[in-house]
Amino acid sequence: MTKDPYKIIKKLPSAQGDLNYWSLEELQKQGYQINKLPFSIRVLLENTLRNFDDFAITKENIETLLNWKPEPSEKDIPYKPARVLMQDFTGVPAVVDIASLRSEAVRKGKDPEKINPLIPVDLVVDHSVQVDYFGTDYSYKKNVDVEYQRNGERYEFLKWAQKIF
Repeated sequence: MTKDPYKIIKKLPSAQGDLNYWSLEELQKQGYQINKLPFSIRVLLENTLRNFDDFAITKENIETLLNWKPEPSEKDIPYKPARVLMQDFTGVPAVVDIASLRSEAVRKGKDPEKINPLIPVDLVVDHSVQVDYFGTDYSYKKNVDVEYQRNGERYEFLKWAQKIF
């Protein structure tokens, strides 16, 4: 059940059925100066309201954002993104770490399926391809063959990870 400590969840009709949204306008009506907050703080506030569970994200966290001032503060501001985008130079080591954790879970007799990212992750594999052959009809095919020889194990690992995670 979704928690709504400020009673600001509204319904938006759509062709797929009603959708919930957290109305910052309703908070404004309750006396909070939402329109004076920087846009970035409003984004954090909406994220905090949406993910409020009174455990990891508390009412105190929400109040910190509602009363935000452009001054240094020791108060935590939680953030739960809906999705993470990683490039291959950071994403591949993260996938290796998850695979290692799963292997260790198996060695200890635990369920490896319990080790997964909590937030969906998109991994962008983007790297330069070397050109070893050029100026011939077979250059493209030869360059692709060499690319797979050089990086085949990496590609196999990423394909495996795509299926497993």
